[in-house]
Amino acid sequence: MNPLELEGLTSQEAQRRLAQVGPNEPAPVRRMSGTLRFLLLFANPLIAILLVASLISVLVGDFVNAFIIAAMVLLSAALNFIQTARSERAAERLRKEVAPTATVFRDGAWEEIARRDVVPGDLIRLSAGDMVPADAWLLESKDLHVQQAALTGESFPVEKEPEAFSEVPKTSPSDPADARGAVFLGTSVVSGAGKAVVASTGPRTVFGGIASRLSVRAPETEFEKGTRKFGLLIMRAVFFLVLFVLAVNLALHRSPMESLLFAVALAVGLTPEFLPMITTVTLGRGALRMSRRKVIVKRLEAMQNFGSIDILCSDKTGTITGGEMMLTEHLDPCGRKSERTFLLAYLNSFYETGISNPLDRAIKHKANSNPLDEAILSHDRPDVRAYTKVDEMPFDFERRRQSVVLKKKAARLLITKGAPESVLPACSRYEANGHTQELDAGMRAGCEALYQELSAKGFRMLAVAYAHVRPKAAYRVTDERDLVLAGFLIFADPPLVSAAAAIRALGRDGVKVKILTGDGEQVARHICAEVGLNISAILTGAELERMTDAALTHVAEQTDVFARVTPAQKTRIILALKSRGHVVGFLGDGINDAPSLHAADVGISVSNAVDVSKDAADIILLDRSLGVLHSGIIEGRKAFGNVMKYLLMGTSSNFGNMFSMAGASLFLPYLPMLPTQILLNNFLYDLAQVTIPTDNVDKTFIHKPRRWDVRLVRNFMIYIGPVSSVYDFLTFFILLKVFNASEHLFHTSWFVESLATQTLVIFVIRTAGNPLRSRPSRALALTVSLIVLSALLIPFSPVASLLGFTPLPFTLLLILGAMIVTYLLIVEFVKRRLMRRLFL
Repeated sequence: MNPLELEGLTSQEAQRRLAQVGPNEPAPVRRMSGTLRFLLLFANPLIAILLVASLISVLVGDFVNAFIIAAMVLLSAALNFIQTARSERAAERLRKEVAPTATVFRDGAWEEIARRDVVPGDLIRLSAGDMVPADAWLLESKDLHVQQAALTGESFPVEKEPEAFSEVPKTSPSDPADARGAVFLGTSVVSGAGKAVVASTGPRTVFGGIASRLSVRAPETEFEKGTRKFGLLIMRAVFFLVLFVLAVNLALHRSPMESLLFAVALAVGLTPEFLPMITTVTLGRGALRMSRRKVIVKRLEAMQNFGSIDILCSDKTGTITGGEMMLTEHLDPCGRKSERTFLLAYLNSFYETGISNPLDRAIKHKANSNPLDEAILSHDRPDVRAYTKVDEMPFDFERRRQSVVLKKKAARLLITKGAPESVLPACSRYEANGHTQELDAGMRAGCEALYQELSAKGFRMLAVAYAHVRPKAAYRVTDERDLVLAGFLIFADPPLVSAAAAIRALGRDGVKVKILTGDGEQVARHICAEVGLNISAILTGAELERMTDAALTHVAEQTDVFARVTPAQKTRIILALKSRGHVVGFLGDGINDAPSLHAADVGISVSNAVDVSKDAADIILLDRSLGVLHSGIIEGRKAFGNVMKYLLMGTSSNFGNMFSMAGASLFLPYLPMLPTQILLNNFLYDLAQVTIPTDNVDKTFIHKPRRWDVRLVRNFMIYIGPVSSVYDFLTFFILLKVFNASEHLFHTSWFVESLATQTLVIFVIRTAGNPLRSRPSRALALTVSLIVLSALLIPFSPVASLLGFTPLPFTLLLILGAMIVTYLLIVEFVKRRLMRRLFL
């Protein structure tokens, strides 16, 4: 092996290799150029037909129509491109804040870099909770256990240790299951530590090879499913309406070219071509607002699901408690203060290299504690220099204990620390006042009573035990037997002052909090009662294990606190709740939380979580608190609410106006509006919708979870569309019978009336309540007002003759204004009945 690689790389050499092999991404993100992305906007079939129609107009000499059609298409595409690109850039900045990292040895020092910048030859350091950043060969390891189920299907962690070789291989092994001396991208460190040299990165890793062969699309989110159903609903209406209009106009022997342009223009008017842009911009703005509230969205699509959460599952520690464990007592098995118990616990925590947890930090005095604890620990801090570490049996979530083997002179001491119910069964004796005695049934019952009493008061406890062991090469879990119980450690983690209020606030907004904790039943009962959770029925992991999945689906809905549950049981609970139709969010930050984060509809982690949890999560909290989480959920609902406004706006007066145009073409001797006028109408209408993402959202909408309901969209089309059509035909009657309108006057009047009703209706449907009491955003109010004003002024402008418009008489303007006002009043009446059941 090149000595340079064993000593790490220089920054210059790393940059050279990065340029040579590319970023460390298993499936490299293919970033399209701006030009290509803009051109792809024209791949829409309707846009393609419009451009073909523009070309045909040029060939037949109709240059004015050709120019206007092309201009409308280009302006719409440009607007879509600019807004979408702006939102995606913002989302990319947010994603970089939570990008996975790796610890590498560069320029003679350890530093943390983005995982994508790791290159072959990098010396990396691994510890519990890390995601392995690349395929690498181990140089050193200390009780290193890696979870590699994603590659091999093995359900249990695999122990890793360096292999004997004269030169570290430059490539990854072909079979991860047989490679004891290698670690792989896509796996995670469960316990222990190690150093390794990177052999392969990106597509050349084992994981990268799988990713390149399998292009698996992520499961369709509820929001994507709803958008797809809406698109199909609209496209069916567009298809049949266009065929009908084209057939009728051809049957009436009208110009085939003009009939085609009219039918295509109608199709453009009906198609929600701005839906992708509106959705991206709305979710992007929501993500930016959430970032200001310390919530980072990794995937924009997750935002709507975030707002739809109706059940939030979370651990107790750090959510309803502060997460800063304070060591308050160290007792012997009889309940008396014991320095011996503390010494053994300190030795165990000092020398263990496995999963770091708040209890260890409290023992080591690394976390903030109260002044009394600080004084006690400072007064009598153990001297551990006489001990050296021999071996370790890392903690795991099934055993619930962890052991180290230490050497002092010739003697070897095994020290075990863990949950009392997991340590006590491994003990056969106990120590009190310097003497060891048999742990008989009476004493065992006394220890359990002490444990239950303190747990009922909300204290967290660990048991400490030891055994003198014979020297041997390596120690195993099977050596944790015939232990001597040294005593108990008592920890306090009081509830957060803000937790009860945050849980009540979430409940008012339709989100039920359920606690899934590994703590015992008594501790969970005490803490959860203090913050107002329902503790009338607490389900323990042992009880859950005996339940069938069918029984659990019912019990999980009725239970708010689950105690002493394993990671696998947490996942079962989440899947049971999802099977009952709930949208479930899960908040977790540990290695064992990754499966549950994957199983939930929305995986939520925190910025200081282990890499494997952050990698599995959709949402990252920069501040772990239910209040911050609540704010994020509300922002998700606001974003969804503004997307719904666009959909309802497009399926109310817009659909009615297009239907009216199709119907009017049956009896008018000319087209009710020229194709270029329809395109201009549609462009101005789209322009009015661009500021919908900035709009305010009513409290009546965000007070409970919102989910896609295509029925509401369909009902708006069925009930409000005809209202619009009735007014349109009334306008036709007045124009033809009262004003004896010419073709130009008819086109102009209909253009003004249709655009005004289409755009002003947003002020009615944007709220489920009284539109006069619910204020729109300034940007939306200004945009819509300017569009309506433009519609009124265009007929009086110099371009009016080019567009086929003529100035409107004042009397006609007054009549059109009165009709628009009465139309909005009737829409308000119908809207209230459609929305009452859903939004109020």
